[in-house]
Amino acid sequence: MTKLRLAIVGAGPAGIYAADILLKAERKFDVSIDLFDHLPAPYGLVRYGVAPDHPRIKGIITALRDVLDRGDIRIFGGVRFGEDLTIDDLKNHYNAVIFATGAIRDADLDIPGIDAAGSYGAADFVSWYDGHPDFPREWPLDAASVAVVGVGNVALDVARVLAKHAEDLLVTEIPANVQAALEASQITDVHVFGRRGPAQVKFTPLELRELGELRDVDMVVYDEDFDYDEASRAAIASNKQVMVIDRVLQSWRQRPSANNAGGEASRRLHLHFWAKPVEVKTEDGRVSALVYERTRPDGEGGIVGTGELREVPVQQMYRAVGYFGSPLPGVPFDKKHGVIPNHEGQVLRKDSNERVPGVYATGWIKRGPVGLIGHTKSDAMETVSHLINDQASWWTPEDPSPEAIPALLAERGVAWTDLDGWHRLDEHEIALGAAQERARIKVVDRDEMVRVSRGV
Repeated sequence: MTKLRLAIVGAGPAGIYAADILLKAERKFDVSIDLFDHLPAPYGLVRYGVAPDHPRIKGIITALRDVLDRGDIRIFGGVRFGEDLTIDDLKNHYNAVIFATGAIRDADLDIPGIDAAGSYGAADFVSWYDGHPDFPREWPLDAASVAVVGVGNVALDVARVLAKHAEDLLVTEIPANVQAALEASQITDVHVFGRRGPAQVKFTPLELRELGELRDVDMVVYDEDFDYDEASRAAIASNKQVMVIDRVLQSWRQRPSANNAGGEASRRLHLHFWAKPVEVKTEDGRVSALVYERTRPDGEGGIVGTGELREVPVQQMYRAVGYFGSPLPGVPFDKKHGVIPNHEGQVLRKDSNERVPGVYATGWIKRGPVGLIGHTKSDAMETVSHLINDQASWWTPEDPSPEAIPALLAERGVAWTDLDGWHRLDEHEIALGAAQERARIKVVDRDEMVRVSRGV
């Protein structure tokens, strides 16, 4: 019987789901899968992109762990594609590869002053508070007033973590260095800005409700933002999610803190709708204010500027306007959209619609940073279906033996981690947390992650 030797680059949900779906699919050949990731630990964006105070979403890890713990997928963590392992290496040892590398960079916000000191991408901040090993250990939280641009779930995650009191995060798996920095935070006001109205936001009702439950944080909304047009009223009446969001926001309008009237909390979280950022003002090269233009609906589902400019003093700004994919050495890449060009997961050459044999994509690097975990499953199913049907165009590797890859990595001095290593790191982090009556304390340093994983 023919055997498919498959490499999957990316050990987040997209890569793990693709492996699981292929192993369970009806097919006329055996399958052997090796999963590679540049991080020493698996689970990708679920481990390093979900806020630590979201254990419900973190629960997805349980399902992913069940897939890996079956033992029919090999893991090679701490292996950098393009450096430790190349596309030519994969062709020499596998029949095909699926890239599931996600999107971890911030999309650009092209306004004057955006590169000033104190202006950050939300993705970098998320990586910091989630203990990503390849990001700085320290983060300056010396500003009293900060701006967050965007009205998706990431924007609300960032705003919530900035506004929340550090001691309320002790029940989570927040790293020790992050806890210490948040404890020393000088923040009193967090301002969230969205170009559209309350009925056009991208976040979910659950994310929004969580904001209103923060201890010692007043929610500030502004009556002028709730003069709904016909399209907004129709959206509220026809869409249950929008209806719930409106209900939550309307309840906040009744609070003493509404319209900045002055609540009793030590911190405030302001929501500004119909606010399009146009400039970051600076003093001595640092962020000093955000200038925005008031917008209004255009009657056709879009917005137009009113010409009215307003300014909010802030000392830091975070842009949360979307994620963007990164190019991979030797793999076609669409610079405009931040994805690998593809047709239903079959990778295409950059300048034509010609297929690249043996190369596939799934997840955000395939479709862009949209959709939830459920979309990732259906996405992987589509890619895997083509992979199965494309048997005639698979690569013919020179050495498909399972021993070839460990030997190659060892020869190159790569200290990779495997599934047993992840179990060791997992148990170590849980033990660190137990000593402080916490669920887990995440190890942040890459070298320490590798040392614990390899038992040295």
